[in-house]
Amino acid sequence: MFVVVGVTGGIAAYKTVHVVRLLVKEGHDVHVVPTADAVRFVGLPTWEAISRNPVTTSVHEDVARVRHVALGQSADLVIVAPATANTLAKMATGLADDLLGTTLLATTAPVVAAPAMHTEMWRHPATVRNVETLRERGVVLVGPDDGALTGGDSGPGRMSEPEAIVAAALAVVAGPPADLSGLRVVVTAGGTREPIDPVRFIGNRSSGKQGIAVALAAADRGAEVALIAAHVDEGVLAAASAHPRVGVTRAGTAAELAEAVGERAASADVVVMAAAVADYRVAEVSDAKLSKDAADGTRLTLDLVENDDILARLVRERPEGQTVVGFAAETPVDGETLLDRGRRKAARKGADVLAVNRVGWSEGFESDGNEVVLLAAAGDVIATAAGSKREVADALWDAVLGIRSEAV
Repeated sequence: MFVVVGVTGGIAAYKTVHVVRLLVKEGHDVHVVPTADAVRFVGLPTWEAISRNPVTTSVHEDVARVRHVALGQSADLVIVAPATANTLAKMATGLADDLLGTTLLATTAPVVAAPAMHTEMWRHPATVRNVETLRERGVVLVGPDDGALTGGDSGPGRMSEPEAIVAAALAVVAGPPADLSGLRVVVTAGGTREPIDPVRFIGNRSSGKQGIAVALAAADRGAEVALIAAHVDEGVLAAASAHPRVGVTRAGTAAELAEAVGERAASADVVVMAAAVADYRVAEVSDAKLSKDAADGTRLTLDLVENDDILARLVRERPEGQTVVGFAAETPVDGETLLDRGRRKAARKGADVLAVNRVGWSEGFESDGNEVVLLAAAGDVIATAAGSKREVADALWDAVLGIRSEAV
């Protein structure tokens, strides 16, 4: 396989030497494209010796072969490691002021980037937006990890280890595994809406993106999926509706969703409750629009009653061998409180896996990324996952497979 490895100007470039070495050892034809700043950290002789191919930073060499385009056209895979904040910004805006930039614009191959920068740079709104843009275009990000950084700092921003980068990059080319083949899966997605009157409802901000990603990941990995969609925009739902192994059923209220899940859960191997189900509904729904004229002064009081706990009921009534997965959206600021709330909910619900994620005004709901902690029923942390909602979905299915293999 023809692999281009782009190296940019960060101290983590020394780890990319091992990335190249691993790829060469596996028999791939590796072509290193460093930026001018990158060779200040690791020189051209090292890249040539490790890759066994000539290396240049210039678009003005090998002009007859149009090298600045040919590399991208020939590539089966492009890896950028480290991907600095500056590099991510250039990739997002399509800047091509060097050989790596032109290669990235010229390629139609999968692109994998391994970010590396200080925590403040990784969390800066500009970087967050650039990452979202790249993910929307299909760029796969590996990391960054949380750990020691240069200058004695520590936090998210450390480049992932070479073995993890290579494994993730090769998996992108290979496509998803078929490790869910033969499984029947039920997934719920979106937010329920509880009517107040014919024109108003109680709802939530869930877009359904995470549930759709869970359904698509399962189908891509071979499962037959029954997707029960509450309120989800057609654009978000389109990919699932078109998938040959996904059947879509609509459900508006919590009661409708409970009925749809109940009909399908009995024959399912795995049930994933990713929908944001309303905890309460209006006790008496008005047949006509509530009018200000009928209100007492400037206040309107609604009598709310609790909805059935669908997840807890699924756990109680599940057939032998079925795996039940729940989601818990929480708003605490610190990780310790988030984990504590998740563990209490895991004990209360009894699901085999509980995905706990932080939500707020600008995170979780309606975004393209997510960050979750996966808890076992006893409260033990199975795994953590962060990245695009598809990446989180695949991590969730990895955890489910681990749980099911232990139960055999």
